[in-house]
Amino acid sequence: MIERSAIPKRVHLLWVTIILIMVLLIAIVGSLSVGVASISWKELVEGFKGADSKSYSILMTIRLPRTVASIIVGANLAVAGALMQAMLRNPLASPQVFGINSGASLIVVAAVAFLPNIGSSNLIYLAFLGAVLGGAIVYSFSAKGGMTPVKLALAGMAVHLLLASVTQSILIFDERISDVLYWLAGSVDRASWSAISIVWPWSVAGLLFAIALSRPVSLLSLGGETAEGLGLNVRLMRLIIALIVVILAGASVSLAGAIGFVGLMVPNIVKMLVGENYSRVLPLSALCGAGLLTLADVLGRFIAYPYESPVGIVTALLGGPFFLYLAVSKGKGMK
Repeated sequence: MIERSAIPKRVHLLWVTIILIMVLLIAIVGSLSVGVASISWKELVEGFKGADSKSYSILMTIRLPRTVASIIVGANLAVAGALMQAMLRNPLASPQVFGINSGASLIVVAAVAFLPNIGSSNLIYLAFLGAVLGGAIVYSFSAKGGMTPVKLALAGMAVHLLLASVTQSILIFDERISDVLYWLAGSVDRASWSAISIVWPWSVAGLLFAIALSRPVSLLSLGGETAEGLGLNVRLMRLIIALIVVILAGASVSLAGAIGFVGLMVPNIVKMLVGENYSRVLPLSALCGAGLLTLADVLGRFIAYPYESPVGIVTALLGGPFFLYLAVSKGKGMK
């Protein structure tokens, strides 16, 4: 016999999923049609058919790559944030704690400063390398003597501040700051099909692995001792989660630069809606993150119209108050 409380939960989950899908679809349409050159519904359809060369060119070379990049980056950062919060058991955790953003930014800034002839396509690979190195440094420091959530968080923030200070030092002595503002502010307006082709296999693999590990992630979120008592190899699982976070966040940073707060906001919003079960949290975080970042990119086109603001600025404007809200509300709950 089905319990009475089971049916409302299923209906609730279904409605949340439908709403998030609708938000994502609205965001996609807005991303494709809104901009300096507005595209109507009719022109949008004709553009995809190739009937109008101007609409087709705008869609295929600018708008569609930008939309796809927003979806990939938003999903990656949201799932990476959910994994970090489960591993650290801290609702304020995000991929930034893992030194990924600062590692990628440092390598890109150093490459632009010391290798002036390097191509923009090579920066994608270098950013991904920097993200991996940043995560590896944090993990190596936190793993000494046994990894704990507190050690990981402290090592992450220390490495982040160190790498960020080195990056700022390079920028002070280099006049080509405009070449790297894209990476520091976080933006998807330079996304290209060639860059997406490099990143999407890593992103899909990372997302699938994360969702497949939703049950052990849920166990880990209960605490290390509890998870071990239930038969989970906590040390191995933390290593696997760390690798997935590096892949997802590294791919995102290499494609769109250092975009903050998505990994912080989205998992907490989803957990407010559907609870702490990560078999629900992870896939819905991917869906919500994709919609949120795509909408944020559309909003960034209106802030200083006809000029465009980087999406990283929009997520910071949204995420700052949300962070303060979490800090106050969760802080009261942890007293």
